[in-house]
Amino acid sequence: MVHAVAADLDLDDLGFRPDEESNSIAWLLWHIARVQDDHIAGAAGSAQVWTEAGWCDRFGLPFEPSAHGYGQTPAEAALVVADAALLRGYHDAVHQKTVEFLQGLDAESLDRVVDRSFDPPVTLGVRLVSILSDNLQHAGQAAYLGGLALRRAH
Repeated sequence: MVHAVAADLDLDDLGFRPDEESNSIAWLLWHIARVQDDHIAGAAGSAQVWTEAGWCDRFGLPFEPSAHGYGQTPAEAALVVADAALLRGYHDAVHQKTVEFLQGLDAESLDRVVDRSFDPPVTLGVRLVSILSDNLQHAGQAAYLGGLALRRAH
């Protein structure tokens, strides 16, 4: 969905926000990859693609490297400016790492607790469903905004 959303959008379209309180398409696509990267790295006990493969530097965002969008203000979210190639590239790198991680799992792995900060503690299976749900919701939002951005251009 990330590739489909970003396919026909230029930098201006990717920065489109219907109002000052809305997230842009660029922020939504960046956030999808950042959350997945953060959560998969945490579950795998590995480094994030964001920092390990230099995506943080390529994006050059004015946030701490640990930022993934959760809890950002609309003004902070508006600072995410990126073209389609950069957004797709980071997403693809995260997707590849995610697929590699998933291929190494068995059914018993899904019951492993990966986050004890919640009550009840979060298992890997619950975390994976959470990542998928978050990604699908934000991809749908980005697709909708992409349609609005293209309509306003005409």
